[in-house]
Amino acid sequence: MASPLPPGPVGIRVRVPAKINLALKVGSPREDGFHPLATVYQAVSLCDEVYAEWANPDEYEVTVSGEGTGLVPTDDSNLAIRAAKLLARTYGPHDSLGVSLSIKKAIPVAGGLAGGSADGAGALLACAVLWDLDVGPEALAELAAELGSDVPFALVGGTAVGSGRGESLVPALARGNYHWVLAFGHQGLSTPAVYRRFDALSAPAEPLAVPDDLMNALRVGDAKLLGAALSNDLQEAALEMQPQLRQTLDFGLDYGALGAIVSGSGPTCAFLVAGEPAAVDLSVALSAEGVCRAVRRTTGPVPGARVIS
Repeated sequence: MASPLPPGPVGIRVRVPAKINLALKVGSPREDGFHPLATVYQAVSLCDEVYAEWANPDEYEVTVSGEGTGLVPTDDSNLAIRAAKLLARTYGPHDSLGVSLSIKKAIPVAGGLAGGSADGAGALLACAVLWDLDVGPEALAELAAELGSDVPFALVGGTAVGSGRGESLVPALARGNYHWVLAFGHQGLSTPAVYRRFDALSAPAEPLAVPDDLMNALRVGDAKLLGAALSNDLQEAALEMQPQLRQTLDFGLDYGALGAIVSGSGPTCAFLVAGEPAAVDLSVALSAEGVCRAVRRTTGPVPGARVIS
């Protein structure tokens, strides 16, 4: 006798964005080892796609294509697989669920843009819809926080203020759309290694708070003011570990970017520019100068993870 058809659709495709930390303030490590953060996230239009289709019960597999394919694990350490298994355990019937995931990557691996977190968020949403589970946005956000600090933001997108270790989110009062040029580093940077270097270099100021000038720039939608207010406490540690990033940042600023920052733990350098023509010009110049591995133009803010087919 043929196997019964799955109760939901055969396959679900989710698109999920990268993030830029417009501001990232980092405190001293907590007892649990995590650093307290005060950050402002913005989701941008550089996206991964996660496709989920039914597999046999208790079978979980993932394949990866696109940017950085060889650097992404495909075993149980993959965050998308961990997300699917966590969802099945929590909201099962887990013994009748299984999934085959296909991830099409555009977000660089170990680039400070939360590509792995994006894939975890995409898998949560895709599997919840595929399996037709009774789980709402708040419940998905709770699972996302268990998976990683940046995963909850990848679900919601937009522009938001993060606290705790980054998982506690409040939407930011923000106007306007912003044009970014992203310069990918020649090598990735390990987030834990950057934090260790930060701890060795810094005596964090506390209490933590996002800069008032940055929040004011977002409220009025002024790209020039926003560019001047970008800040990242991890930037110096990233520059110590990859000194060539200073040349990339300096080149972009000299070429007319409104602001430049290492995104998150790096090594991606994010340049805020005045509009699409400026983004095209800077992209061409960065590529010609050879100060980065690849360049992408992107805009923000954009929504978080969403079903596209």
